[in-house]
Amino acid sequence: MRRIARFEKVSFSEFEKCYKELCETLTVKNGKTEEEPNGECTQEQADTETVYNGIQLPRRATSGSAGYDFFSTCDVCLQPGESVKIPTGIRAWMEDGWVLMLYPRSGLGYRYRMQLANTVGVIDSDYYGSDNEGHIQIKITNDSREGKVLQIKAGEAFAQGVFTEYGITMDDETIGTRNGGFGSTSK
Repeated sequence: MRRIARFEKVSFSEFEKCYKELCETLTVKNGKTEEEPNGECTQEQADTETVYNGIQLPRRATSGSAGYDFFSTCDVCLQPGESVKIPTGIRAWMEDGWVLMLYPRSGLGYRYRMQLANTVGVIDSDYYGSDNEGHIQIKITNDSREGKVLQIKAGEAFAQGVFTEYGITMDDETIGTRNGGFGSTSK
């Protein structure tokens, strides 16, 4: 196996901004006010620094695993049809010619039809240098057709990333640069 990448944590300020947005989303979703935080985000909302310090870098479960598990930074409870964007606090540096593809964990996809909002997340090598530090945020949806509630605990693996090598066409002359995430390369 070639070693072509490494995972790192984003800065505390980058994580804090995105994590507060997550907690506000969960609070609004559950009809609570900020003075009455919901049970899904209470502990983390009160102590973002503790959550940040506890962020786990993605890792493979076994030596034969292709996917690196990504771990939730917050307790999440999604009713069928609901979505939430989870800031992982992680960024990925990788050599040129490689991409990180994100997928739901197989068991969660099978049991709850948990899906990524963009089907497959594509993390390009130049995303690492973006204004948001290449912060990987994963939006998931509970697409259960059987009324199942999807619960993910803080620290639980919920998505997996696989590094894939790619090629380009012989006449490719792309010179553009990235500065951002979703849709930043098509502006």
